[in-house]
Amino acid sequence: MKKEYLIYKLSDEVKNSCKIPREAFGEYGVKRGLRNEDGSGVLVGLTNIGNVIGYERDDDGTLKPSAGKLYYRGYELNDLVEPLLHEKRFGFEEIAYLLLSGQLPDEEELAAFRELLNDNMLLDHRTTVNIIDLEGSNIMNILARSVLEMYTYDPNPDDISRDNLMRQSIELIAKFPTIIAYAYNIYRHSVQGRSLHIRHPLEGKTIAENFLYMIKHEDYTELDARMLDLLLIIQAEHGGGNNSTFTVRVTSSTRTDTYSSIAAGIGSLKGPLHGGANIKVVNMFHHLKEHICDWKNIDEIDTYLYRLLNKEAYDKSGLIYGIGHAVYTMSDPRAVQLKKLAGELAKEKGREEEYEFLKLIEQEGVKCVTAFRKSTKPVCANLDFYSGFIYEMIGLPEEIYTPIFAMARIVGWTAHRIEELNFEGRRIIRPAYKNILSPKAYVPLSER
Repeated sequence: MKKEYLIYKLSDEVKNSCKIPREAFGEYGVKRGLRNEDGSGVLVGLTNIGNVIGYERDDDGTLKPSAGKLYYRGYELNDLVEPLLHEKRFGFEEIAYLLLSGQLPDEEELAAFRELLNDNMLLDHRTTVNIIDLEGSNIMNILARSVLEMYTYDPNPDDISRDNLMRQSIELIAKFPTIIAYAYNIYRHSVQGRSLHIRHPLEGKTIAENFLYMIKHEDYTELDARMLDLLLIIQAEHGGGNNSTFTVRVTSSTRTDTYSSIAAGIGSLKGPLHGGANIKVVNMFHHLKEHICDWKNIDEIDTYLYRLLNKEAYDKSGLIYGIGHAVYTMSDPRAVQLKKLAGELAKEKGREEEYEFLKLIEQEGVKCVTAFRKSTKPVCANLDFYSGFIYEMIGLPEEIYTPIFAMARIVGWTAHRIEELNFEGRRIIRPAYKNILSPKAYVPLSER
Protein backbone atom coordinates (compact mmCIF):
# COMPACT_ATOMS: atom_id res chain seq x y z
CA MET A 1 0.00 0.00 0.00
CA LYS A 2 1.31 3.45 -0.87
CA LYS A 3 2.07 5.59 2.16
CA GLU A 4 0.31 8.58 0.61
CA TYR A 5 -2.89 6.56 0.19
CA LEU A 6 -2.85 5.53 3.84
CA ILE A 7 -3.69 9.06 4.99
CA TYR A 8 -6.86 9.04 2.89
CA LYS A 9 -7.77 5.54 4.06
CA LEU A 10 -7.35 6.51 7.71
CA SER A 11 -9.37 9.71 7.26
CA ASP A 12 -12.14 7.76 5.51
CA GLU A 13 -12.35 5.37 8.46
CA VAL A 14 -13.11 8.37 10.69
CA LYS A 15 -16.59 8.57 9.11
CA ASN A 16 -17.47 5.38 10.97
CA SER A 17 -15.25 5.56 14.03
CA CYS A 18 -16.60 9.03 15.02
CA LYS A 19 -20.26 8.26 14.36
CA ILE A 20 -22.39 8.92 17.45
CA PRO A 21 -26.19 8.98 16.99
CA ARG A 22 -27.72 12.30 18.07
CA GLU A 23 -30.47 10.50 20.00
CA ALA A 24 -27.86 8.71 22.13
CA PHE A 25 -27.14 11.97 23.98
CA GLY A 26 -30.73 12.11 25.23
CA GLU A 27 -30.77 8.38 26.00
CA TYR A 28 -27.78 8.70 28.33
CA GLY A 29 -28.72 12.13 29.70
CA VAL A 30 -25.63 13.79 28.22
CA LYS A 31 -25.62 17.60 28.09
CA ARG A 32 -24.18 18.31 24.63
CA GLY A 33 -21.73 21.19 24.77
CA LEU A 34 -22.34 21.33 28.54
CA ARG A 35 -25.76 22.84 27.77
CA ASN A 36 -29.10 21.96 29.35
CA GLU A 37 -32.10 21.27 27.12
CA ASP A 38 -33.34 24.85 27.63
CA GLY A 39 -30.03 26.20 26.30
CA SER A 40 -28.64 27.29 29.67
CA GLY A 41 -25.17 26.20 30.71
CA VAL A 42 -24.58 23.23 32.99
CA LEU A 43 -23.45 24.51 36.38
CA VAL A 44 -19.90 23.24 36.86
CA GLY A 45 -18.29 25.72 39.24
CA LEU A 46 -18.52 28.75 41.51
CA THR A 47 -16.76 32.10 41.15
CA ASN A 48 -16.49 35.55 42.73
CA ILE A 49 -15.21 37.22 39.56
CA GLY A 50 -17.74 37.71 36.74
CA ASN A 51 -21.48 37.20 36.53
CA VAL A 52 -23.35 36.91 33.23
CA ILE A 53 -27.15 37.31 33.40
CA GLY A 54 -29.32 36.87 30.32
CA TYR A 55 -32.45 35.32 31.78
CA GLU A 56 -34.31 34.60 35.00
CA ARG A 57 -36.01 31.41 36.15
CA ASP A 58 -39.70 31.21 37.05
CA ASP A 59 -40.85 29.26 40.08
CA ASP A 60 -41.37 26.19 37.90
CA GLY A 61 -37.76 26.39 36.65
CA THR A 62 -38.50 27.63 33.12
CA LEU A 63 -36.33 30.38 31.66
CA LYS A 64 -37.71 33.90 31.46
CA PRO A 65 -35.85 36.28 29.09
CA SER A 66 -34.50 39.46 30.68
CA ALA A 67 -32.31 42.42 29.83
CA GLY A 68 -28.68 41.31 29.89
CA LYS A 69 -26.41 42.29 32.73
CA LEU A 70 -22.70 41.72 33.28
CA TYR A 71 -21.00 42.13 36.64
CA TYR A 72 -17.30 42.48 37.41
CA ARG A 73 -16.62 41.56 41.04
CA GLY A 74 -20.19 42.56 41.94
CA TYR A 75 -20.16 45.86 40.02
CA GLU A 76 -22.48 46.13 37.02
CA LEU A 77 -20.54 46.85 33.83
CA ASN A 78 -22.58 49.96 33.04
CA ASP A 79 -21.73 51.44 36.45
CA LEU A 80 -18.03 50.99 35.69
CA VAL A 81 -18.12 52.27 32.10
CA GLU A 82 -20.44 55.28 32.38
CA PRO A 83 -18.17 57.32 34.72
CA LEU A 84 -15.25 56.77 32.35
CA LEU A 85 -17.32 58.04 29.42
CA HIS A 86 -18.54 61.02 31.43
CA GLU A 87 -15.07 61.95 32.73
CA LYS A 88 -13.38 61.11 29.40
CA ARG A 89 -10.60 59.16 31.08
CA PHE A 90 -8.90 55.80 30.61
CA GLY A 91 -9.94 52.91 32.82
CA PHE A 92 -8.61 49.54 31.61
CA GLU A 93 -5.87 49.45 34.24
CA GLU A 94 -8.41 50.29 36.93
CA ILE A 95 -10.66 47.41 35.86
CA ALA A 96 -7.66 45.06 35.68
CA TYR A 97 -6.85 45.97 39.29
CA LEU A 98 -10.47 45.28 40.26
CA LEU A 99 -10.64 41.89 38.54
CA LEU A 100 -7.31 40.72 39.96
CA SER A 101 -7.88 41.89 43.53
CA GLY A 102 -11.63 42.13 44.01
CA GLN A 103 -11.38 45.79 45.05
CA LEU A 104 -11.45 49.10 43.18
CA PRO A 105 -8.14 50.95 43.69
CA ASP A 106 -7.76 54.39 45.24
CA GLU A 107 -5.79 57.04 43.35
CA GLU A 108 -2.43 56.09 44.91
CA GLU A 109 -2.93 52.36 44.25
CA LEU A 110 -4.05 52.99 40.69
CA ALA A 111 -1.05 55.21 39.93
CA ALA A 112 1.34 52.56 41.30
CA PHE A 113 -0.43 49.78 39.39
CA ARG A 114 -0.27 51.71 36.12
CA GLU A 115 3.43 52.31 36.66
CA LEU A 116 3.98 48.62 37.42
CA LEU A 117 2.23 47.61 34.19
CA ASN A 118 4.18 50.19 32.22
CA ASP A 119 7.46 48.90 33.66
CA ASN A 120 6.62 45.39 32.48
CA MET A 121 5.56 46.17 28.91
CA LEU A 122 9.04 45.74 27.45
CA LEU A 123 9.84 42.25 26.16
CA ASP A 124 12.90 40.20 26.87
CA HIS A 125 15.27 40.87 23.96
CA ARG A 126 15.25 37.16 23.09
CA THR A 127 11.46 37.19 22.75
CA THR A 128 11.64 40.15 20.38
CA VAL A 129 14.32 38.42 18.30
CA ASN A 130 12.29 35.21 18.15
CA ILE A 131 9.18 37.08 17.01
CA ILE A 132 11.25 38.60 14.23
CA ASP A 133 13.01 35.35 13.37
CA LEU A 134 10.06 32.96 13.55
CA GLU A 135 7.64 35.10 11.59
CA GLY A 136 4.14 33.83 10.98
CA SER A 137 0.90 34.82 9.33
CA ASN A 138 -1.36 34.24 12.35
CA ILE A 139 -0.87 36.64 15.26
CA MET A 140 -2.74 34.38 17.72
CA ASN A 141 -0.28 31.56 17.07
CA ILE A 142 2.66 33.93 17.55
CA LEU A 143 1.08 35.15 20.79
CA ALA A 144 0.68 31.61 22.12
CA ARG A 145 4.24 30.72 21.13
CA SER A 146 5.62 33.84 22.81
CA VAL A 147 3.68 33.11 26.00
CA LEU A 148 5.10 29.59 26.16
CA GLU A 149 8.55 31.04 25.59
CA MET A 150 8.12 33.29 28.65
CA TYR A 151 8.28 30.12 30.77
CA THR A 152 11.95 29.79 29.78
CA TYR A 153 12.85 33.26 31.05
CA ASP A 154 10.80 33.10 34.27
CA PRO A 155 12.99 32.39 37.34
CA ASN A 156 10.08 30.59 39.06
CA PRO A 157 7.79 29.38 36.27
CA ASP A 158 6.14 26.51 38.18
CA ASP A 159 5.60 28.33 41.48
CA ILE A 160 1.83 28.62 42.09
CA SER A 161 2.01 30.68 45.28
CA ARG A 162 -0.29 33.72 45.36
CA ASP A 163 2.60 36.18 45.12
CA ASN A 164 4.09 34.46 42.10
CA LEU A 165 0.73 34.05 40.36
CA MET A 166 0.07 37.76 40.77
CA ARG A 167 3.53 38.67 39.45
CA GLN A 168 3.06 36.45 36.40
CA SER A 169 -0.43 37.83 35.81
CA ILE A 170 0.74 41.44 35.82
CA GLU A 171 3.61 40.64 33.48
CA LEU A 172 1.27 38.86 31.04
CA ILE A 173 -1.27 41.71 31.06
CA ALA A 174 1.56 44.18 30.39
CA LYS A 175 3.34 42.18 27.70
CA PHE A 176 0.36 41.05 25.60
CA PRO A 177 0.00 44.45 23.83
CA THR A 178 3.72 44.54 23.00
CA ILE A 179 3.81 40.96 21.69
CA ILE A 180 0.75 41.56 19.50
CA ALA A 181 2.08 44.87 18.16
CA TYR A 182 5.52 43.45 17.36
CA ALA A 183 4.02 40.32 15.79
CA TYR A 184 1.75 42.39 13.56
CA ASN A 185 4.59 44.68 12.48
CA ILE A 186 6.67 41.65 11.50
CA TYR A 187 3.68 40.19 9.62
CA ARG A 188 3.13 43.54 7.89
CA HIS A 189 6.78 43.57 6.82
CA SER A 190 7.22 39.94 5.76
CA VAL A 191 3.79 39.27 4.19
CA GLN A 192 2.69 42.68 2.94
CA GLY A 193 6.14 44.00 2.07
CA ARG A 194 5.80 47.13 4.21
CA SER A 195 8.48 48.94 6.21
CA LEU A 196 9.40 47.33 9.52
CA HIS A 197 8.73 49.37 12.67
CA ILE A 198 9.51 48.16 16.19
CA ARG A 199 8.48 50.91 18.59
CA HIS A 200 9.04 50.44 22.29
CA PRO A 201 6.18 51.40 24.63
CA LEU A 202 6.35 54.90 26.10
CA GLU A 203 6.49 55.77 29.79
CA GLY A 204 3.43 57.36 31.34
CA LYS A 205 1.02 56.12 28.68
CA THR A 206 -1.93 53.78 29.18
CA ILE A 207 -2.05 50.32 27.63
CA ALA A 208 -4.53 51.52 24.98
CA GLU A 209 -2.37 54.53 24.07
CA ASN A 210 0.82 52.48 23.96
CA PHE A 211 -0.77 49.80 21.81
CA LEU A 212 -1.94 52.34 19.24
CA TYR A 213 1.49 54.01 19.34
CA MET A 214 3.25 50.69 18.69
CA ILE A 215 0.85 49.85 15.83
CA LYS A 216 0.18 53.26 14.28
CA HIS A 217 2.88 55.58 15.69
CA GLU A 218 1.07 58.93 16.17
CA ASP A 219 -1.68 58.28 13.62
CA TYR A 220 -4.55 58.11 16.12
CA THR A 221 -6.79 60.50 18.01
CA GLU A 222 -7.55 60.75 21.71
CA LEU A 223 -11.03 59.39 20.99
CA ASP A 224 -9.47 56.40 19.19
CA ALA A 225 -7.45 55.60 22.30
CA ARG A 226 -10.40 56.03 24.66
CA MET A 227 -12.59 53.83 22.45
CA LEU A 228 -9.95 51.10 22.44
CA ASP A 229 -9.61 51.43 26.21
CA LEU A 230 -13.36 50.92 26.63
CA LEU A 231 -13.34 47.98 24.22
CA LEU A 232 -10.65 46.35 26.36
CA ILE A 233 -12.75 46.90 29.50
CA ILE A 234 -15.89 45.47 27.91
CA GLN A 235 -14.02 42.34 26.74
CA ALA A 236 -11.90 41.82 29.86
CA GLU A 237 -14.15 39.30 31.58
CA HIS A 238 -17.26 37.22 30.90
CA GLY A 239 -17.66 34.70 33.70
CA GLY A 240 -16.08 31.29 34.06
CA GLY A 241 -18.25 29.49 31.52
CA ASN A 242 -17.01 31.00 28.27
CA ASN A 243 -14.88 28.51 26.37
CA SER A 244 -11.45 30.12 26.76
CA THR A 245 -11.82 30.98 30.45
CA PHE A 246 -13.11 27.49 31.17
CA THR A 247 -10.09 26.14 29.30
CA VAL A 248 -7.82 28.19 31.56
CA ARG A 249 -9.63 26.91 34.65
CA VAL A 250 -9.53 23.28 33.51
CA THR A 251 -5.80 23.40 32.81
CA SER A 252 -5.12 25.39 35.99
CA SER A 253 -6.91 22.74 38.04
CA THR A 254 -4.11 20.33 37.10
CA ARG A 255 -1.63 22.81 38.69
CA THR A 256 0.23 23.26 35.44
CA ASP A 257 2.29 26.42 34.98
CA THR A 258 0.70 29.77 34.14
CA TYR A 259 2.16 29.98 30.64
CA SER A 260 0.85 26.56 29.55
CA SER A 261 -2.59 27.40 30.89
CA ILE A 262 -2.77 30.82 29.21
CA ALA A 263 -1.49 29.39 25.90
CA ALA A 264 -4.37 26.89 26.04
CA GLY A 265 -6.80 29.78 26.54
CA ILE A 266 -5.34 31.56 23.52
CA GLY A 267 -5.86 28.45 21.41
CA SER A 268 -9.49 28.32 22.50
CA LEU A 269 -10.15 32.01 21.86
CA LYS A 270 -8.65 31.74 18.38
CA GLY A 271 -11.60 29.64 17.17
CA PRO A 272 -14.09 31.37 14.84
CA LEU A 273 -16.98 30.34 17.12
CA HIS A 274 -15.37 32.27 19.99
CA GLY A 275 -12.94 35.16 19.61
CA GLY A 276 -12.78 35.09 15.83
CA ALA A 277 -16.45 35.96 15.37
CA ASN A 278 -15.94 39.73 15.04
CA ILE A 279 -14.09 39.22 11.75
CA LYS A 280 -17.10 37.28 10.45
CA VAL A 281 -19.35 40.26 11.25
CA VAL A 282 -17.06 42.81 9.57
CA ASN A 283 -16.76 40.75 6.38
CA MET A 284 -20.53 40.19 6.31
CA PHE A 285 -21.11 43.94 6.75
CA HIS A 286 -18.86 44.74 3.80
CA HIS A 287 -20.80 42.23 1.72
CA LEU A 288 -24.14 43.76 2.72
CA LYS A 289 -22.91 47.28 1.89
CA GLU A 290 -22.11 46.08 -1.63
CA HIS A 291 -25.25 44.02 -2.26
CA ILE A 292 -27.96 46.16 -0.68
CA CYS A 293 -28.53 49.21 -2.87
CA ASP A 294 -30.70 51.36 -0.58
CA TRP A 295 -29.28 51.29 2.96
CA LYS A 296 -32.53 52.78 4.32
CA ASN A 297 -34.97 50.43 2.58
CA ILE A 298 -36.31 48.02 5.18
CA ASP A 299 -37.93 45.72 2.61
CA GLU A 300 -34.69 45.36 0.64
CA ILE A 301 -32.70 44.75 3.82
CA ASP A 302 -35.17 42.10 5.04
CA THR A 303 -35.22 40.35 1.68
CA TYR A 304 -31.45 40.02 1.64
CA LEU A 305 -31.23 38.94 5.29
CA TYR A 306 -33.71 36.15 4.57
CA ARG A 307 -31.47 35.10 1.68
CA LEU A 308 -28.63 34.79 4.22
CA LEU A 309 -30.80 32.72 6.55
CA ASN A 310 -31.91 30.48 3.67
CA LYS A 311 -28.25 29.85 2.73
CA GLU A 312 -28.75 31.57 -0.61
CA ALA A 313 -26.28 34.44 -0.19
CA TYR A 314 -22.87 35.44 1.17
CA ASP A 315 -21.09 32.36 2.64
CA LYS A 316 -24.31 30.26 2.67
CA SER A 317 -23.85 29.40 6.35
CA GLY A 318 -27.44 30.29 7.19
CA LEU A 319 -26.21 32.78 9.79
CA ILE A 320 -26.45 36.50 10.36
CA TYR A 321 -23.18 36.96 12.18
CA GLY A 322 -23.34 38.95 15.40
CA ILE A 323 -26.98 38.13 16.08
CA GLY A 324 -27.70 35.74 18.96
CA HIS A 325 -25.86 34.65 22.10
CA ALA A 326 -25.68 31.51 24.23
CA VAL A 327 -26.71 33.35 27.42
CA TYR A 328 -28.11 36.79 26.60
CA THR A 329 -31.69 36.95 25.34
CA MET A 330 -33.23 40.43 25.25
CA SER A 331 -29.92 42.32 25.15
CA ASP A 332 -26.16 41.94 25.51
CA PRO A 333 -24.94 44.77 27.80
CA ARG A 334 -21.60 44.81 26.01
CA ALA A 335 -23.26 45.34 22.64
CA VAL A 336 -25.43 48.09 24.12
CA GLN A 337 -22.32 49.96 25.26
CA LEU A 338 -20.43 49.33 22.02
CA LYS A 339 -23.37 50.61 19.99
CA LYS A 340 -23.08 53.95 21.77
CA LEU A 341 -19.30 54.01 21.37
CA ALA A 342 -19.59 53.23 17.67
CA GLY A 343 -21.98 56.13 17.20
CA GLU A 344 -19.62 58.57 18.91
CA LEU A 345 -16.65 57.40 16.86
CA ALA A 346 -18.64 57.39 13.60
CA LYS A 347 -19.29 61.12 14.02
CA GLU A 348 -15.56 61.84 14.29
CA LYS A 349 -14.71 59.61 11.32
CA GLY A 350 -17.50 60.78 9.03
CA ARG A 351 -19.02 57.29 8.83
CA GLU A 352 -22.46 58.03 10.25
CA GLU A 353 -24.27 56.68 7.17
CA GLU A 354 -22.57 53.27 7.62
CA TYR A 355 -23.35 53.35 11.33
CA GLU A 356 -27.04 53.98 10.68
CA PHE A 357 -27.03 51.11 8.17
CA LEU A 358 -25.39 48.80 10.71
CA LYS A 359 -28.05 49.72 13.29
CA LEU A 360 -30.73 48.80 10.76
CA ILE A 361 -29.01 45.47 10.09
CA GLU A 362 -29.12 44.80 13.85
CA GLN A 363 -32.77 45.82 14.13
CA GLU A 364 -33.92 43.79 11.14
CA GLY A 365 -31.51 40.93 11.80
CA VAL A 366 -33.07 40.31 15.20
CA LYS A 367 -36.55 40.44 13.67
CA CYS A 368 -35.69 38.13 10.76
CA VAL A 369 -33.86 35.54 12.87
CA THR A 370 -36.79 35.37 15.33
CA ALA A 371 -39.33 34.94 12.54
CA PHE A 372 -37.18 32.48 10.57
CA ARG A 373 -36.63 30.21 13.56
CA LYS A 374 -40.28 30.53 14.68
CA SER A 375 -38.89 30.83 18.18
CA THR A 376 -40.42 32.52 21.22
CA LYS A 377 -36.96 33.03 22.73
CA PRO A 378 -35.71 36.57 22.03
CA VAL A 379 -32.37 37.07 20.30
CA CYS A 380 -30.13 40.11 20.38
CA ALA A 381 -26.97 41.53 18.88
CA ASN A 382 -23.86 40.30 20.68
CA LEU A 383 -20.48 41.84 21.46
CA ASP A 384 -19.06 41.07 18.02
CA PHE A 385 -21.74 42.99 16.12
CA TYR A 386 -20.17 46.41 16.75
CA SER A 387 -16.63 45.65 17.92
CA GLY A 388 -15.20 44.99 14.47
CA PHE A 389 -16.74 48.20 13.09
CA ILE A 390 -15.08 50.17 15.91
CA TYR A 391 -11.71 48.52 15.23
CA GLU A 392 -12.08 49.40 11.58
CA MET A 393 -12.88 53.06 12.33
CA ILE A 394 -9.86 53.30 14.62
CA GLY A 395 -7.83 52.03 11.67
CA LEU A 396 -6.76 48.71 13.12
CA PRO A 397 -6.10 45.81 10.73
CA GLU A 398 -8.31 42.72 10.67
CA GLU A 399 -5.35 40.47 11.54
CA ILE A 400 -5.30 41.78 15.12
CA TYR A 401 -9.04 41.86 15.92
CA THR A 402 -8.94 38.52 17.76
CA PRO A 403 -5.53 39.22 19.37
CA ILE A 404 -7.01 42.45 20.81
CA PHE A 405 -9.76 40.29 22.32
CA ALA A 406 -6.98 38.22 23.94
CA MET A 407 -5.25 41.42 25.08
CA ALA A 408 -8.41 42.29 27.00
CA ARG A 409 -9.39 38.79 28.18
CA ILE A 410 -5.94 38.01 29.64
CA VAL A 411 -7.17 39.98 32.66
CA GLY A 412 -10.13 37.67 33.17
CA TRP A 413 -8.06 34.57 32.43
CA THR A 414 -5.43 35.38 35.05
CA ALA A 415 -8.07 36.33 37.64
CA HIS A 416 -9.84 33.00 37.12
CA ARG A 417 -6.56 31.09 37.24
CA ILE A 418 -5.68 32.68 40.58
CA GLU A 419 -9.14 31.82 41.92
CA GLU A 420 -8.98 28.24 40.60
CA LEU A 421 -5.74 27.66 42.49
CA ASN A 422 -6.79 29.32 45.74
CA PHE A 423 -10.38 28.51 46.72
CA GLU A 424 -11.15 25.90 49.38
CA GLY A 425 -12.26 22.47 48.25
CA ARG A 426 -10.63 22.72 44.82
CA ARG A 427 -10.23 19.53 42.78
CA ILE A 428 -8.93 18.71 39.34
CA ILE A 429 -11.73 19.25 36.81
CA ARG A 430 -12.55 15.85 35.38
CA PRO A 431 -15.99 15.30 33.79
CA ALA A 432 -17.05 11.91 32.42
CA TYR A 433 -17.66 10.59 28.91
CA LYS A 434 -19.89 7.56 28.31
CA ASN A 435 -18.44 4.99 25.90
CA ILE A 436 -21.22 3.60 23.71
CA LEU A 437 -19.17 1.15 21.63
CA SER A 438 -19.75 -2.55 22.23
CA PRO A 439 -16.71 -4.68 23.23
CA LYS A 440 -14.89 -6.39 20.37
CA ALA A 441 -13.01 -9.70 20.19
CA TYR A 442 -9.32 -9.35 19.34
CA VAL A 443 -8.31 -10.73 15.91
CA PRO A 444 -4.67 -11.84 15.44
CA LEU A 445 -2.68 -9.87 12.87
CA SER A 446 -2.31 -12.90 10.57
CA GLU A 447 -6.09 -13.32 10.35
CA ARG A 448 -7.05 -9.71 9.56
